[in-house]
Parts: sequence; C-alpha cells; structure tokens
Amino acid sequence: MTSPEAESLPADPAPEEPSQGAPSAAKPAADAPADAPGPADAAAPTDAAPADPPPRPEERLEKAVRAAEQALIEFEIAVETFRVEVENFSRLHHQKLGPMYTRLDELDAQIAEAKAARTGDAEDLRLAREARARVMPMPGVEELFHGWIDSEGLSPEGASMLNDQPVRPPQRVRPSADARRLYRDLVRKAHPDLAQGEAERTRRDAFIARVNHAYTLGDEEALRALTAEWEAGPASEEQPPSRSEELYARLEWLAERKEMLTLVAKRLEDGAIGSMLRVAQDDPDGLLDQIAEQLLAEVAGRERELAALLE
Repeated sequence: MTSPEAESLPADPAPEEPSQGAPSAAKPAADAPADAPGPADAAAPTDAAPADPPPRPEERLEKAVRAAEQALIEFEIAVETFRVEVENFSRLHHQKLGPMYTRLDELDAQIAEAKAARTGDAEDLRLAREARARVMPMPGVEELFHGWIDSEGLSPEGASMLNDQPVRPPQRVRPSADARRLYRDLVRKAHPDLAQGEAERTRRDAFIARVNHAYTLGDEEALRALTAEWEAGPASEEQPPSRSEELYARLEWLAERKEMLTLVAKRLEDGAIGSMLRVAQDDPDGLLDQIAEQLLAEVAGRERELAALLE
C-alpha cells in the first residue's frame, strides 16, 4: 500500500519554463493535428454573408416613371397657377377697363353716325351701321335660339320638342333586298337563343342589337361588315400586359399629358392677357393703371372729335 506521503508527491518533474519571446500556448508543429485550423482560419467567418439580390429588370423603368410623375405634377401646378393668374388679371382688366372700352365704342359709333348724317354717303352710312353693331353685338332672340323661340314665345317646333313630340316625322327607310337577306342570315346565325352560356348570350345580344340598328337604317354596308365580323368569330382574349409594358405605357401617357399641358401654357402665354402679364410680371396693377391713362386720353380725344362734328 502506498503511503499518503508518496501519493502527495508529484509523479514527474515540472516542465521547464518557455524561453523568452515564445508564446506560452505554442506547441511544436509536429504535435498539431494536420487538419487543425490555423490563426487565419480561426479569424475567418464560418458562414459567408449573403450577396445582394440582382436588381429587377423593371427597376429602372419604375424610377423613370416616378421621376416623370413628379415632374408632371410640378408642371401641372405651374400651368394651373398661371391660368389662375391670367383669369384673375382678365377679371380685373374687364372691371377696370371695360367701361372705358365701351365708352370708346359708343363714341366711335356716334362719330360715324355724325359723319354719315353730314355726308349722306352710302359708304359712311355702312360704316356707321357697323360701328353701331359693335356697340350692341348681342344677337336677336330668334338668332340665339335658332328659331325655337321668338318674340311671341315658343315656336311650334320648340313646343313640339318640349312636349317630347317629334319635330319632323321620321324618314321611312325600306331596306333593299340584299339588306333583308343579310339581316335574315345574321339573325339565324347569331340569335341569342343559340348561345351555350350566359357570356355567349350577352355577346350575341349586343351583336344582334347592332344588327337591328343597321337594318333599321337600311345600311347594307354595315350589315356586310357585321357579317364579316361574325364570320371572323369572337376576338381572342388578350394576354394581360407585362409589368414592363405597363410602365412603358405609363411613360407614354405622361409624355402625352406633358405635351397637352405645354399647348395649354402656350395658349395662355400667347393670349392678350397672358402677354400683358409677361410684360408686367412684377407689377400687373401698375400696367392696368398705365392702360387706363391711355384709354382716358383716347376717350377725351374722341369726345373732342364728336363735339366738333356736332357743332
């Protein structure tokens, strides 16, 4: 039996201390397993980070559509703003300067009439009538309502229209023999009772309605076209557009809308009021005052001319 003292003694001497500068955990290369990971392997991640998914083919189109939509919105705001400015300036122009223009027209008519009264010349009389017509451009009641209403009230034709009566008897059309033949053939082929399903019946109902309308008018050419259409059969169902096709169509619509708004803006800018606004963007009220002064001077000149003619 081994004594307790012997059990407490170390079996082997303690290993020597490693030399200065060598890592204490280092082991001889021969002792390391062949497949043991080195320091570089230990630092490398065990799982590689997933790569970003490739961009979708429609991504650039979607960005282009969003950019075009925003640009169009800004352009619409600018055009609408200018339209409101033109409308407001036109209203102010009419309120402030309208009476002066009316006064000038009245003075021109009076001057022309005074000249015609002095000369009696046919040309002067014609000019006087034209000048007076410019002062009262409102057409007569009969002209306004195309004869439906006159100074005595409703014309017989107008009364018939209000009473839901035909103004004139409908024209009687007797279809030709070919039209009658085409009509009978189409009804025999396309009658809704021959449908095998509800969708087919709906299609036949709509088609026969067109056939009946053409036959009522005696339109032989329309009946021939309907015959060819029926023989060609129903149109095949179209495949829904792809996402790229939808985006291209959206871009085309945005471009067309932009062109339309450009035309609207050009008409506003080229109009009389728009042109004045462009001239006096910073002070449109001052421009109105300038025009008012010019008109007042013209009115004074016309009044002097009329007074001289009436002396």
